[in-house]
Amino acid sequence: MTSNEANDLHVPATSALWDGTYASKDASQRSWSEDEPEASLYFIDKSHQVPSAPIIDVGGGASRLVDHLLARGYSDVTVLDISAAAIDEARRRVTDESVHWIVADVTLWTPTRSYALWHDRATFHFLTSAAGQTAYVTAATSAIDAGGHLVLATFAPSGPATCSGLAVQRWSGAELAEIFGDGFSLVETTTRDHATPWGSVQPFTWVLLERRAD
Repeated sequence: MTSNEANDLHVPATSALWDGTYASKDASQRSWSEDEPEASLYFIDKSHQVPSAPIIDVGGGASRLVDHLLARGYSDVTVLDISAAAIDEARRRVTDESVHWIVADVTLWTPTRSYALWHDRATFHFLTSAAGQTAYVTAATSAIDAGGHLVLATFAPSGPATCSGLAVQRWSGAELAEIFGDGFSLVETTTRDHATPWGSVQPFTWVLLERRAD
């Protein structure tokens, strides 16, 4: 790996940026906040997970998805986020000791176990370099069991070009299926609007992918 590729994978200020965002803004001031993660739960339901299935929420931060998964009886939930402040906020709210919490940059993270389902509605569209995207796909491919599922949401082609002062890459369902195509099959894709806490509408592309057997 060249030094330029390494820089593409990890920008040291990124974790500080997100820590500062979570420290300075409450949930009502964060565009991604939602009380009821309806689209996430829809696609998780479509993947037909059993209650004991290991599930990881990548970029989960202070999201309430973990609350809903626990309420539905899931007993093996992991939340990964680059921001320690976001994880700390979630841990103050969610006291269930069965939850696994990981502070890490997913593009530099090596999974130590496998998962039946990988969920992400917050991270992938911030990876605007080929090196970062490849590192993410590699991590997901190695972490998801054969027959397991990836639920992924990104800003749609008509969605915002930036978020929290950072450039994003917008994706269509076909483009997401293609970049994950070597290891995954497309099950379903759709576009859904996310309403921010202050009423703005952000179009998101959602895909449900199934991990192929090697």
